[in-house]
Amino acid sequence: MTDAAELHRDAIVWDNTFPATPTCGSRAAHHDALVRMKASGYDAVSITAASDTETAAAAVASLSAWRHYLRDNPDRYAILERADDVAEAKAEGKLAVGFHFQGTAPFERDIGLVEVFYKLGVRHALMAYNQKNHVGDGCHERTDAGLSRFGLELVAEMNRVGMIVDCTHTGHRTSLDVFEASTSPVIYSHSNASALQEHQRNIADEMARACARTGGVVGINGIGIFLGDNDPSTEALFRHVDHWVQLVGADHVGIGLDSVSEPEVLTANVRANAAKYPTGQNYEVDLRVSRPEQLPELTERMLRAGYPEAAIRGVLGENWLRLARTVWK
Repeated sequence: MTDAAELHRDAIVWDNTFPATPTCGSRAAHHDALVRMKASGYDAVSITAASDTETAAAAVASLSAWRHYLRDNPDRYAILERADDVAEAKAEGKLAVGFHFQGTAPFERDIGLVEVFYKLGVRHALMAYNQKNHVGDGCHERTDAGLSRFGLELVAEMNRVGMIVDCTHTGHRTSLDVFEASTSPVIYSHSNASALQEHQRNIADEMARACARTGGVVGINGIGIFLGDNDPSTEALFRHVDHWVQLVGADHVGIGLDSVSEPEVLTANVRANAAKYPTGQNYEVDLRVSRPEQLPELTERMLRAGYPEAAIRGVLGENWLRLARTVWK
């Protein structure tokens, strides 16, 4: 029988969503989280460099600070810009760290900024964060409109430069338009199943199927209220992994824990921004989140469920790696 600890050490482990922003904790706490991720077997992680509240200038400042920090710690980290950087970092005992945007506001309706930010290391961007923006509607918006003309142009430019299009936090109709418009695989970097936990931030089975049909991947989110009754347990994570695996196949499932460094900071921010986090969605609780240390447990749980080794490797990180090889340029 395959040993879970050995498999976890040998596999590519890639978490595609680490919200290392001021709304989720201090910079020191985020730095500590990266150390814990590596200790938990991580080989790659994608940091939120900016969201829909940030300007282009703020996004550049964030990327500059993170790149400076990573360059100052070359014994621990490698900047993730090529798919091959993951295996190279793993062989050297380092963590490969890349970047993404949770929203498209940092592009400021300037299509040329897509290529600029790609050159700075931004490898995926979600369309809208909960609310309406220039691209389309978010999942908590009052309306459910589709992609704007600018949104169509933006998707085409992201396809051209190799930046992966992400529909997490994005409205239903906007997402469907993205799946139709994109010529490259589309992802949900950190979205759970509405079939298991009804929540506007989770996605219906039809959306996951549509994502998979593009060749994309759905990442499992570790926020307790999206997993169940504020339950961030490994068993809750596995329930959502297994739901997606049974629905769309193990080749289309990945990890995007959204592991918040300081949950109390996020809870305070959520309560202060009711328009972005509306009532009736259980945001009023003290948010609980899954931790990086649970990923070895998830590997063991998938093994106990009888998952083939290849399927486990795919979920842990090889599916994200395949997309990087397919889409990044």
